Amino acid sequence: MKKTALLAAICLILLFCSCGSPKRHYEVRRDLGVYFTNADSVIETVRSALVSNSQKITLTFRLDIECMSDISAIVRELMTFAMSETDDPREGDYLYHRCGGYELEYSLDGDEYTICIMPIYYTDPKQEEYVSKRVGEILRGLSVSDMSDADKIRAVYDYVYENVNYDVVHKKNEHYHLKTTAYAALKNGCAVCGGYAGLVYRLLREAGISARIITGYADGEYHAWNIAELDGLWYNIDVTWDKLTGTHENYMKSDVTFSESHIRDEIFCDAEFYAGYPMSQTDAEYERK
Repeated sequence: MKKTALLAAICLILLFCSCGSPKRHYEVRRDLGVYFTNADSVIETVRSALVSNSQKITLTFRLDIECMSDISAIVRELMTFAMSETDDPREGDYLYHRCGGYELEYSLDGDEYTICIMPIYYTDPKQEEYVSKRVGEILRGLSVSDMSDADKIRAVYDYVYENVNYDVVHKKNEHYHLKTTAYAALKNGCAVCGGYAGLVYRLLREAGISARIITGYADGEYHAWNIAELDGLWYNIDVTWDKLTGTHENYMKSDVTFSESHIRDEIFCDAEFYAGYPMSQTDAEYERK
């Protein structure tokens, strides 16, 4: 198949009727032998299925050429966009970090392609219902609706710091993935860095504060932490490290001081990322009102 001829395939999505009108537009790649002309709708459909913990996401489309060699790349792009940031705290980084990849099956029957994506989830629907309920209860208990943004961030940080312990028991258990989730941090009161970061992200986003989960290395170990926005600038927050050290030294830090110990993965430190998330050049000074 020649890659120079880009042929458009309109997908007939089995779950499409529940998607509604796409809210966002995604620039899908055009270097494959086939692409979705309705990619925005497809991505919304896949995202909705992931949030609801669908065990199998089935996509079908018709095409008069062979494109089996491109299927893996197509699905990889769909999944990346499906777990990109939105205005829903259950999506974006939160969704990405509670999923452990996916298995893929695809087939061709005549001119009809069928793609089956089988996601691997670290939490089930009941556990996610628990997270949503507890997050709401916690934020109401903290009275964040009456707080300034600076106080909201500190209240979330303090809550996680005071109520979540590091899961030393399961730290090296590669098969126990629950330790990396906000559910474990809430239900069990202990988690590893991914669980801390996931809970901070969820609480901040539900409180109306823009936040991200950042991954990289800290003192040579793979690690996860957060960045949060305040007055148009972004700051680093690492509750995990502060809890382990019994300090508050990694709260609302600029990259100038924070990057001495934390090295981001490449996707979080290129020019495009920093353009979208401009980091403060100085640490935030906080005084609770």
